[in-house]
Amino acid sequence: MDVAPPLGMLAELTHRCPLHCPYCSNPIELVGRRDELTTAQWLDVLDAARDIGVLQVHLSGGEPLARPDLPALVSRASELGCYVNLVTSGLGLTAERLDDLVDRGLAHVQLSVQGPDAAHADRIAGARAHSRKLDVAALIKDRDLPLTVNVVLHRANHDVAALIALAERMGADRLELANTQYYGWALRNREALMPTPAQLAAAAPVVRAAIDRLRGTMEIVYVVADYYEPFPKPCMYGWGARQLTVAPNGDVLPCPAASVITTLPVENVLSRPLREIWYDSTSFNAYRGEEWMSEPCRTCDRRAVDFGGCRCQAFQLLGDAAATDPVCSRSPNRGVVDLLLEAPPAAEFVMRGPVVAR
Repeated sequence: MDVAPPLGMLAELTHRCPLHCPYCSNPIELVGRRDELTTAQWLDVLDAARDIGVLQVHLSGGEPLARPDLPALVSRASELGCYVNLVTSGLGLTAERLDDLVDRGLAHVQLSVQGPDAAHADRIAGARAHSRKLDVAALIKDRDLPLTVNVVLHRANHDVAALIALAERMGADRLELANTQYYGWALRNREALMPTPAQLAAAAPVVRAAIDRLRGTMEIVYVVADYYEPFPKPCMYGWGARQLTVAPNGDVLPCPAASVITTLPVENVLSRPLREIWYDSTSFNAYRGEEWMSEPCRTCDRRAVDFGGCRCQAFQLLGDAAATDPVCSRSPNRGVVDLLLEAPPAAEFVMRGPVVAR
């Protein structure tokens, strides 16, 4: 099968983070500081990524601002001709640090927001962070830098009208309203995070109206809560098709959540060249194309639309990453998801503990 070069790379520089979000999708067992790639190793990763075709570099975490070498990494990615995006909580981003990053080639900032106001947001973040995020958004817009506001939606913050209004006040060019994906700590909190059918029904027309009203001013991306949907969301345009993720320790994954598939071998940039990992590794080729599909996916008229759904979700819910995503109404295992929807909600979510250097 012909494999196209990757378009983008998510570089998870660290798992250290000042927030304690209960929907965090990073693994339960996080990479400690002593196991993170060094500056020189990350620079080599950036060189290798550009060599195989990567044009977009998303510097993420955890909190990428926890890395003192972030400016050097921005410089290298920009010098290589990549579009450089910083995915951040905003905490620790001062005017001086932002100016330095912009001078080095930073092209875009994606800022997380936990709720529509300080009372909700700070409770969800486990830190007094909301007002600082508003200040950071103003710094970004003062420098005419494109701003994406990202909100992970769940039962405790599913007021999309208020969140859209907040993003407008922040001057966002793009708003991502993404219902929680249940991996890592979010899976631990699934029963407390799952939105109600009433919340989802109320949100849909509000989002549609805002998309129409703000077209040309602010792009809105709405990622549905797919447990409630008849068909699964497309998996990143197909497994290993456009994007790759490099974890803080150098593990290379076809999608950010792929480490949950424990039957899949994990490659690492310290032991195998990135080019070989993208084109030749078992992990990246496991679910490319359609040959791996079984029925009903193999003959389904949607197989080139949703690619059989999420491989990580199939593994977590069924123990088989090659199975049809059980979210799909055509899956023989849809009942597994229906049982989850019938389960009583948890009273409260459990906050993620502090993510610190180890």
